[in-house]
Amino acid sequence: MKHVSILFAAIVMMAALPVRAQEEKPAEPQGSWSTVTTPALKLSEFMFENWSKSGNSQIDLTAVFFGNYKYTHTKYVWDNIADLAYGYAWQDLDNSSEGGLFETRRKSNDKIDLTSSLSWKAYKDWGASFSANLKTQFGAGYEYTGIDDKEGKMVSSFMAPGYLTTALSFELKKPDWSVSLSFLTGKTTFVFNDDLIDSGYTYGVIQDDDFHLSDGTLNPARKYTHAYFGLGSYIKAMYLKKDLLPSLDLYARFEIFYDYKKPSKMGWDGITATDGGDSKYTLGADETWADLADLNWLERRLFETDFDFEVKLDYRFSEHIAANFTLNMKWDTDFSGMGKWGHLQVYQMAGVQVFFSWKTPNK
Repeated sequence: MKHVSILFAAIVMMAALPVRAQEEKPAEPQGSWSTVTTPALKLSEFMFENWSKSGNSQIDLTAVFFGNYKYTHTKYVWDNIADLAYGYAWQDLDNSSEGGLFETRRKSNDKIDLTSSLSWKAYKDWGASFSANLKTQFGAGYEYTGIDDKEGKMVSSFMAPGYLTTALSFELKKPDWSVSLSFLTGKTTFVFNDDLIDSGYTYGVIQDDDFHLSDGTLNPARKYTHAYFGLGSYIKAMYLKKDLLPSLDLYARFEIFYDYKKPSKMGWDGITATDGGDSKYTLGADETWADLADLNWLERRLFETDFDFEVKLDYRFSEHIAANFTLNMKWDTDFSGMGKWGHLQVYQMAGVQVFFSWKTPNK
């Protein structure tokens, strides 16, 4: 009986060893974070004195922030990008000391672009993703009629407009680039500024029919609509490559959105070659109603499509100093435009920046 007891105890101890070893074995990590945080201060300066080709002296100072925070799991990838900028330019309009060295201060850059996407791998590099993107600005934006116009006319402000795009997409994802395609995308436009709505800058947010009186004046009893939800197709391509060439970084983004309800919003049936009829479209400075009335079906669909293209190049001279170039082009028929460019919006900047960068994991 004693031997049986010892044998039974030995069997129990041997059976417990693998269990204990399994309990003490550290769990293998299921995912990991990789982050890039890059704040920077950009400075550009121009000086003219007795210069035959003329020009206005100015100093431009812009603070920017770019962050990429990615969590890679064995089954999914959670990718987050923050792209922020805010800058001012001080201008000497007459290139003299009269009235001060810099008579005006005008905003040169203003950007809030936040993206979060969750991707699941299905087959090789293909998968599905859900993404949310918010675009707006920090402060008010103004249109100026000339160098003597120091006040300007407000045309935008924080969340006026603001764009929230949510999409359930098919995605092709590579280490440095990705392309997503969605036929079910919601794009909500916000305008939380009643003064802008009163002045006609609604950015496609449709107001009630009784917002204006029959004579075109504002209805004293008007109620404001601050958001419009569009449903359509969405294509987004992104490329982010560090050291594309030695010390050269490239970031590129291209987005296309088509609102299925856009044809009814445009009021194409009311457009005539003379006065536009019932069209909700506002002419640009160099456009005529005949230009729109003569468009065929395909041209009208392309005209209604919004696109947003941006490219950034950064060349690092040293650990904390770099030259940079940015080009951003947009087309949106919900913005009537300023000047001869109409709906085409163009922003371009080149300069030198002092930057810092923190990465995890460190390589």
